[in-house]
Amino acid sequence: MDGDQVEKMVLTKDGRKTAVDKECDGEEKKSVESKVYMDYNATTPMAPEVIQTVTEAMHEAWGNPSSSYTAEATFVPVSKITGQVEVDDIIAAIRPTTCLVSIMLANNETGVIMPISELSQQIQILNQNRMALGLPRILMHTDAAQMIGKGRVDGQDLGVDYLTIVGHKFYAPRIGALYVRGPGVTTPLHPMLFGGGQEWNFRPGTENTPMIAGLGKAAELVNKNCEDYEAHMKEVRDYLEKRLEASFGKQRLHFNSQFPGAKRLCNTCNFSVWGPGLQGRMVLSHCKTLLASVGAACHSEKGDQ
Repeated sequence: MDGDQVEKMVLTKDGRKTAVDKECDGEEKKSVESKVYMDYNATTPMAPEVIQTVTEAMHEAWGNPSSSYTAEATFVPVSKITGQVEVDDIIAAIRPTTCLVSIMLANNETGVIMPISELSQQIQILNQNRMALGLPRILMHTDAAQMIGKGRVDGQDLGVDYLTIVGHKFYAPRIGALYVRGPGVTTPLHPMLFGGGQEWNFRPGTENTPMIAGLGKAAELVNKNCEDYEAHMKEVRDYLEKRLEASFGKQRLHFNSQFPGAKRLCNTCNFSVWGPGLQGRMVLSHCKTLLASVGAACHSEKGDQ
């Protein structure tokens, strides 16, 4: 090598000296720039904006996404005073990257009904400000599994983008449905599975006609008889609570879902019996004719907790 080629020396991490060939480096750069790439069906280079996003993700989101700790989600607890999730608490928890708020319409253990309509109105106002700032629109989802069949449910009145329906909660088969406001147009909706073109390409596979028919019939009955159902279940619930209070006494009984100012499902009674060594399962084991649970079936592994 001549003097021009070794005129610049650098140190590597292990302390070795490395010569930099400036002339060769320039020739290589010129050679690459003069080539025309024509194999885009094989692969494409990344766009500058994509490179920037990837670089930001490597700086800010370098954790293992499969780890057990929470990285992309915020959980807001319910109020100990009302048993509801408070609208102000949800709004305060929203971040610039927030894109979805998901809350159950009615709690399956306490029966407390959440203020979904009020929350949707506040999010709509917030979305107007976010659009002006170039921030993503926040979508609203509610799980109406427990509410349907026990009270009036109207997706338009609730102001939500998505609403989950579960058939076996209102005398239908074990089949579900998803209400989407303007699917794919007003509200984004993407398939999780791909294949056939059933259900407008959103869910491939042959439709289960008997189950769908059963869900539709149950929904029809609920829509027709909702007020009668609700009045009857509320009467039975109130009678049960009066009998429990008369049997155990006010000092030994606590109703866990009677919160001031909060509405609750007409059919749900959640109570505790005070006493040394008493556990919910122990009390229920002495009931020969009543079938009840100490909590949600989906949380049954937690036992009396």
